[in-house]
Amino acid sequence: MDLSVTAEDEAFRAEVREWLAQNLRGEFEQLRGAGGSGREHEAIELRTEWEQALGAAGWIGLGLPQSVGGRGATLMQQVIFAEEYARADAPGRVNHMGEYLLAPTLVAFGSEELQRRFLPGVLKGEEMWCQGYSEPGAGSDLAGVRTKAVLKDGSWSIEGQKVWTSLAFHADWCFVIARTEPDSERHRGLSYLLVPMDQEGVDIRPIVQITGSSEFSEVFFDDARTEARYVVGEPGDGWRVAMGTLGFERGVATLAQQVGFQRELDQVIADARESGTVEDPQIAERLVQAWIELRVMRYQALRTLGTNEPAAASVSKLLWANWHRRLGELGIDVRGAAATVLPAEPYELTREQAVFLYTRADTIYAGSNEIQRNILAERVLGLPRG
Repeated sequence: MDLSVTAEDEAFRAEVREWLAQNLRGEFEQLRGAGGSGREHEAIELRTEWEQALGAAGWIGLGLPQSVGGRGATLMQQVIFAEEYARADAPGRVNHMGEYLLAPTLVAFGSEELQRRFLPGVLKGEEMWCQGYSEPGAGSDLAGVRTKAVLKDGSWSIEGQKVWTSLAFHADWCFVIARTEPDSERHRGLSYLLVPMDQEGVDIRPIVQITGSSEFSEVFFDDARTEARYVVGEPGDGWRVAMGTLGFERGVATLAQQVGFQRELDQVIADARESGTVEDPQIAERLVQAWIELRVMRYQALRTLGTNEPAAASVSKLLWANWHRRLGELGIDVRGAAATVLPAEPYELTREQAVFLYTRADTIYAGSNEIQRNILAERVLGLPRG
């Protein structure tokens, strides 16, 4: 990626900065810093209104082609937006799945009919999405899904269970990987279906996490229905489409994720200064190391944007998952003994406690460390399986 910044890019930066300054006011002022790791439940309704404000101003789908309603922004301009969004302390996004995963997947693999039906809702911030990939017996192994779908009376009938479905309780739609060819195995016979969540055949059960929040859910499909035409790509071609979605997840979306990471690191540094632990040489060294590693992650993401390097996704996941877990530990250590108690009623977790507990799962979800290292070993280094 060309990292040079043009005069047009600087004008774009000024436009983004001015819009955020003008709009993070009034009722939206309280959203500064809201959302993020372990705090997705915060101000969910108001953050949805913020999403619609972004959509009305044309800030959703920056990288999508103008022909489908996007802005056609360059990669550098998308990076600039992420940077300015972080500087403004703007809230965590509630439709990450729709904008960064589903929308580019529809552009790459979906029919014009599907694009016309679903892209406007994403770009306006009016239809929320969740991802139906992981299952109790197939977490990091997507090829092992058992959820099934068959055509009945002109619609897909879906039976099965998904788990760790982020913001399922707030989603209007879910993109679901289901097995549509009987007796098929592994990568074959899967389809990528678009399923409405508000129906009798969908049962959403929030999972209470150790943080006390419930941003994840179990989702049960019991004769859940969706129209036969709501399949991305051809039936049976779901593996290829799903892999495309995962590629988009590791693209510009990674930079958007780092927006929250930078905010959390800034807060840990501020806490270290306030508590005086910044004078501890070991704490100071860990803070500097965290700052350096976050820059490395950013440059890694920039370097791999627009490429198809087979190792990029796994390297990226290993970098951010382990970094974020260490940051959670560092956030507790800079507060010392005070970080181990709840200060007063109603005895809710402090910010650093919530991040610490949440980040215990970072090296498991979205592909565990073990899975990522196996991918690198087998597909990059050519080592034998097992």
